[in-house]
Amino acid sequence: MARRSRAREVVLQILYQEDLNPDADPRLADEFLRARLKHDENLIQFGRYLLVGTREHRKKIDMQLERFADNWSLRRMAATDRNLLRLGAFEIIYSDTPARVAINEAVELAKRFGGKHSPQFVNGLLDRILKSIQAEGGEPA
Repeated sequence: MARRSRAREVVLQILYQEDLNPDADPRLADEFLRARLKHDENLIQFGRYLLVGTREHRKKIDMQLERFADNWSLRRMAATDRNLLRLGAFEIIYSDTPARVAINEAVELAKRFGGKHSPQFVNGLLDRILKSIQAEGGEPA
């Protein structure tokens, strides 16, 4: 597994845990991140960037997901899919990760952690967000 892919996997696990346990101590997330990434400082910094960015932009990201998820509310989505989408949308909208890379990474995580239809669902929704940004003249990463 590529190094950054591993960081995304760990961040997904943290987002999932925080989604289901919103009162969890955020310091535990950093300890988990450090331990799972074997104290590799570059990966830890990348993981922190993804985690903090997804947390900070969560409301805006959730609004985008609701906007493009036809007949789906965030509450009805599987927790894994919901958090994969948040992470992928953060990378597409706010990071310098190339958008197609962000989508591919999210789809690969969906294959590993999601349900049977998760990869198609995640791909379709993130692609809609990307196309919307492009149509509005934005330049996603």
